[in-house]
Amino acid sequence: MQAAILNKQVNPSEIKNAISERMDAACFSAWVAPLSFNLANGVLELGAPNQFTADFVSMTYKNILDDVAREYGVVLRVVVENVPATVKRTTANDNNVQTYSAPVEKNIAGDFDAFIASEENAFVLSACKKMAMGAATFSPLFIYGPAGCGKSMLAGAINSSARGRVIMMTGATFVSEFARALQNRTIIAFKDYLRNCDTFILDDVQVLAGKRATCEEFLQLVVDLRNAGKNIVLTSNAAPGNLTGFDRRVQSLFASGLVADVVAPSRAVCAKIFERAGVDSKLANMIAGRVAADGHVIGGVVNKIRAYREIMGEAVNETVVEKLLADTLKKSKSPIVMVKSMCEKLGVSYEAVCGAGRARALVVARQMMMLVLKRVTNLSLAEIGEYVGGRDHATVMYALARIEKMLGTDLVMSATISEMVEEYK
Repeated sequence: MQAAILNKQVNPSEIKNAISERMDAACFSAWVAPLSFNLANGVLELGAPNQFTADFVSMTYKNILDDVAREYGVVLRVVVENVPATVKRTTANDNNVQTYSAPVEKNIAGDFDAFIASEENAFVLSACKKMAMGAATFSPLFIYGPAGCGKSMLAGAINSSARGRVIMMTGATFVSEFARALQNRTIIAFKDYLRNCDTFILDDVQVLAGKRATCEEFLQLVVDLRNAGKNIVLTSNAAPGNLTGFDRRVQSLFASGLVADVVAPSRAVCAKIFERAGVDSKLANMIAGRVAADGHVIGGVVNKIRAYREIMGEAVNETVVEKLLADTLKKSKSPIVMVKSMCEKLGVSYEAVCGAGRARALVVARQMMMLVLKRVTNLSLAEIGEYVGGRDHATVMYALARIEKMLGTDLVMSATISEMVEEYK
């Protein structure tokens, strides 16, 4: 009696709609929508045309089907229905051999020498090299860090250097290829292709967030590869525990190998990169102090410098850099711009500061500028002297000592210098 009432209250179409709301549209259309829904005596049977489809739906979407079944108070089963011989369906043929054609994707390639590692990144660089050599005892290697820190460069270096067969995909490619395999009924061939490798690399794993069916497939892939002793490399913009859109099982699996972070390039690293691009060390250090610590931005700056050298046939100097990189450089970090700005604040002309004038007010203003430059830049004393009229090392040293002594008694001067230091940091 209760089952009869239940059958009247529950409409199989409602259950079908509930399932569709919890799945990717492409996956639902490819696998669940074609199934027959038959409800009787509290048991909802999903009729599949063959055993392959029944097994795949039962395994891949088990969590979704169980949740919906509990919500509607029914027992849900996926069965192979008896299809009359006269009825033809457009389904995968279990007897056919599936084939999968991998997409033509331009993988990021490179070598480890191209990655200039600061002291903070020495550990992750060593871990990547060990993985590429096939000597790693950890898998997966999970590399995370902010955009532009070099995660993809390290993944590409492993791709180029690793022994055996390497498969490298972006997260977006994995999602689209999984959906394509479902649509074309080549999922088994797709699985075989991914597992037939020695090293598997997925760049930007965070793209899989919220895609339940795709995550389930990827989770099984990682488990299978690890059980087979294969190398797995994953990159992400966040640590496993901070990834959103993934359940605890996935986060736990990602963290089960070796988790290593990559920090943004330091000023010294940036300067080294610009020196490799043909910029002299002094100018490279200046540029490094005025660009964002982002590998993408730094790469753009390097491309501009190289393009200028190729087109104009001459090396860049500070004047060229100011014009060429006007849209990229942080204006407040330029020593010249800072000196000119301080001239306006202190009521003296830039020409006078750089001249030979010895008026007391002018000398004090010049010495205050030297102290500000010392506090907000990494310039040497000789370099500071160059920006205030070509003063030598000894003159700058004397000026700094004199101003430091005056700060103890002149509160107005102390407040003015503190204000400028905060502005030009």
